[in-house]
Amino acid sequence: MGQDKPKNRPNGNLYTSKAPEDDESHQMISSLFLGPHAENYEYFKSNIIAILEATRNARLNYFPDDGPFISKEVQASATFTKHTDKIGNAVKKAAELLSKHSVPWWSPRYAAHMCMDMSMPSLLGYFMTMLYNPNNVSIEASPLTMVAEIEAGQQICEMLGYNLDPEVKSAPVGWGHITCGGTVANLESVCLARNLKFYPLALRNAVKDFGPLSFIGDTFVVETCRGPKKLFKDLSKWELLNLKVDTVLEIPDRLSVEHGISSKFLQDTMKKYGIQSVGLGSLERQYDIDQPIQYMLCSTRHYSWPKSGAIAGIGSQNVVGIAPDMEARLDLNDLDKLLQASLEKQQAVYAVVSICGSTEEGAVDPLRGILELRRKYQAQGLSFVVHVDGAWGGYFASMIPRDFRPGDPKNAEPPKQTGRGDGFVPDASLRVETQEDIYAMRDADSITVDPHKAGYIPYPAGSLCYRDERMRFLITWTSPYISRAGTTESIGIYGVEGSKPGASAMSTWLANRCIGTGPEGYGALMAEVCFTISRLSAHWAAMSTETSSFICVPLNLLPSERKAMQDPNTTSESYAQAVDQEKQLIRDRVLNKSNQEIIDEDADRPTEEKAMVLLRALGSDLNINAFALNFRYSDGTVNDDVEEANYLNRRVVEVLSVDSPEDDPTKIPFFLTSTEFEHELYGDCAKHFKKRLGLAEDEVSLFVLRNVLMTPFPTEGNFIDKMVNIFQEVVEKEVEVCRKRNETMENHHSFILQDGSDKIYLINRSMFYLASRRRQLIASANLDEKSLNTYRDAKKNNPKESYFLSTAQKEDISKTILSDGAFEAVITSKSGKTIAQNVQVKSFTAIKDRPLNSKYRDHAYPSGHMPFYLYGTPSSLHIDHMLLLAPNIQLSASNVTLSVDPPIPAEKLKNGCILYLDGVQESAMQPFLPTSHLVGGTGPTSANNFFFQAGKRFKVSVFEDRYGIDAGGPGLGDVDYGKRLATGEVVLGGEIWVDSEGVNRDPFKRPSQTAKWREEFDKIGKELE
Repeated sequence: MGQDKPKNRPNGNLYTSKAPEDDESHQMISSLFLGPHAENYEYFKSNIIAILEATRNARLNYFPDDGPFISKEVQASATFTKHTDKIGNAVKKAAELLSKHSVPWWSPRYAAHMCMDMSMPSLLGYFMTMLYNPNNVSIEASPLTMVAEIEAGQQICEMLGYNLDPEVKSAPVGWGHITCGGTVANLESVCLARNLKFYPLALRNAVKDFGPLSFIGDTFVVETCRGPKKLFKDLSKWELLNLKVDTVLEIPDRLSVEHGISSKFLQDTMKKYGIQSVGLGSLERQYDIDQPIQYMLCSTRHYSWPKSGAIAGIGSQNVVGIAPDMEARLDLNDLDKLLQASLEKQQAVYAVVSICGSTEEGAVDPLRGILELRRKYQAQGLSFVVHVDGAWGGYFASMIPRDFRPGDPKNAEPPKQTGRGDGFVPDASLRVETQEDIYAMRDADSITVDPHKAGYIPYPAGSLCYRDERMRFLITWTSPYISRAGTTESIGIYGVEGSKPGASAMSTWLANRCIGTGPEGYGALMAEVCFTISRLSAHWAAMSTETSSFICVPLNLLPSERKAMQDPNTTSESYAQAVDQEKQLIRDRVLNKSNQEIIDEDADRPTEEKAMVLLRALGSDLNINAFALNFRYSDGTVNDDVEEANYLNRRVVEVLSVDSPEDDPTKIPFFLTSTEFEHELYGDCAKHFKKRLGLAEDEVSLFVLRNVLMTPFPTEGNFIDKMVNIFQEVVEKEVEVCRKRNETMENHHSFILQDGSDKIYLINRSMFYLASRRRQLIASANLDEKSLNTYRDAKKNNPKESYFLSTAQKEDISKTILSDGAFEAVITSKSGKTIAQNVQVKSFTAIKDRPLNSKYRDHAYPSGHMPFYLYGTPSSLHIDHMLLLAPNIQLSASNVTLSVDPPIPAEKLKNGCILYLDGVQESAMQPFLPTSHLVGGTGPTSANNFFFQAGKRFKVSVFEDRYGIDAGGPGLGDVDYGKRLATGEVVLGGEIWVDSEGVNRDPFKRPSQTAKWREEFDKIGKELE
């Protein structure tokens, strides 16, 4: 798939036809980046040269009398020249490989991950500092970049709304520092919440009789969570665990002022009693804490949270998920229930996390509501830290107007626009609710922010900011005490990291300084990005119609959907009508309009009818869209199988992404990525999303497409339309594949032959991923006498061979084979030899005909046994493994020896029973390795290590099959143990079939490409030989 050619546009490129008039914010933003086509290359190059010259001058000016250490004679030597040439060639080759295989983040065609062209100030800041390689672990190793980190922390704190003025007494002084990323910042916040929670307990041990602080026991009073004051030594365990954050942080200052206790003395005391010394388990045992303290956040959380729980020792299981609402934000009602349960059980809570910009959906949790719940439960004696995971959304705080006040009616008005022309990019504001929750971050105790995400700064650059600077003393190794006073110690003593690049701090500081962390800087950039994502959101919302071959549904509800869901009188008809009308409104007022036309036409509309207001209501809270596709069959029916909708979405993202060195990023015209809504994590959110997609209600996880936009450039020149058209072409092509995979059509069918004493038994060679073979079919049949004798002669001569009966022509099992009961076939051996032709099959009768669609499958593999169908006659018994979940394995055995008490009646066997191999742990075996790994080849096995082979003996239980011949699951393998037919053992006969590949094969799967990353790097190595 090649790149589409740009239209010839006067005085411009793909993005604009002419410079926007008076759009100073866009002009400023255009100066920040190298540019999609390296438009600002000369400016960037001149800065790089200036940096290199400064580096050279620094070396020349440091004791210049030392003179050169590398002489011109050495530089002119053959060896020197040879090695510099080698390095030069390797550098060129490496640069060539990077340009060939790197994903083009810089292009407006890239709309996948949280990646974009980094700002020039950040790149230059990193490059200039990298040449000196400072280590921000200590001032000695990084005198300047240590200051840059302190300054960068203050810049981010100010952007988030934290107070930085020590003279202001109404709020504590904030503090922040740079980390290697959000994962480490989140880990640090977990460790801090843990240390804060146990600080009063550790201090209480020091205050006990004969403890080093016992002398304060009769006088030191603190305020409990509920308000009354008590002697510290008399606080209960529950009261100690629930002191407010400010109360804990004030203790060291109060000990100094009221009791003259020095910082050194307190430091030495806490070295002996503190959690970082004695450990979490020790304090839990001392205070008989038998209910694990919990850490709560929305179940849509980043993977770093359970990881942090594990590393910090609180346990990933105690990182408790709060249910998301329909648009993947934290559900306050569910949080309220969890906190109430914690209060009633007196199970303490470390922290509640509010996610500001979930990485999969761009959702902003209702922080105001979380803070209100904390106040509610503090009044009842339960307190906890409130942390904000703003790794993605933190920089969006720059969009908040300086005069913003929650509840102000003007917050609902779209921003005033300045500028005209084809290149004009309007500014969009955040939703009112989002603005107010971001504004509320100033009241959170700590916040994670990643400059290397929405700060457009190179990796690695995360950050953690504290509302109260004293919090940092809770997680340090040289001074594990809390002190109000500032320090001149190295910033590297705080947090969980050691060595870290000063280049990251300088990059962050310089970018923040050059761009600005307010509405005129990053805020302006974010505003244009939000407009861009809104325009793309409009396409996802209104792309598909009733006549489209597919449907596209965004996770985030349309305004009409939100309104309909709140109206108890809404019917399905009125709901659909309202949604269709709004989609048409989006097409009329947004999709078919230029930026300038949208603004011009809005001028005469009241606020509530403006297209800009509608745009702001579309998509997620920030600049991420989660959406999913489903397809229609040829007759217009909407697919209801979740697995098959997932298949469509996977195929689309495979075309529009890179996963192998053989993939050429320069040939991919539009980039998307994906995520998965796991049933266990997303619950009703995923359930509702499936319903809107027309899918069945089940527990299958939903595969979801995802796009992140960080570029302000593609909204003009019909560029987004170009990308959307490419997307639609890909989807329509993949829909055709899905139809072929899912529409039952005539096909050649193959059956495993099992020879009975009076009948032939046939097992369909099932395939989960092809509609015409998506069934587990076991049947009895008669063959014409000549063919039957030919088959039995072949089997007699080669009894360990497997034999198949295949239809001579393409057939529809349902329409011809099952209805007529007769067809013509061919018998072949596993090796491919034809045994008999013109075979006449008659009296084809289904014993079991169970559908294998995903909605009929179980949600877990059988545990404690392995279920089989048992069928045949008392003198000729056969078994076939029940296919209850995918992936799976076909296991069948002919003419088994069954010794059970009592004997199974012939009538039961005729209809088929269920046989359990007792003690065979199927759940522990699944998924099985490829057949060749199990038996050394497809078919009968002589391998000694696989459990299913001729002569093997198993304990068994036999049950009646309670369901009809063509019943669908789930639960087909469930039995009534009280109505067991018999128990005993089975010995497998000589005819065994094992296949873990064919049943799981996807006939439409693209050929896999072998990754050759090492071979690519070898090309660089060869330049050094």
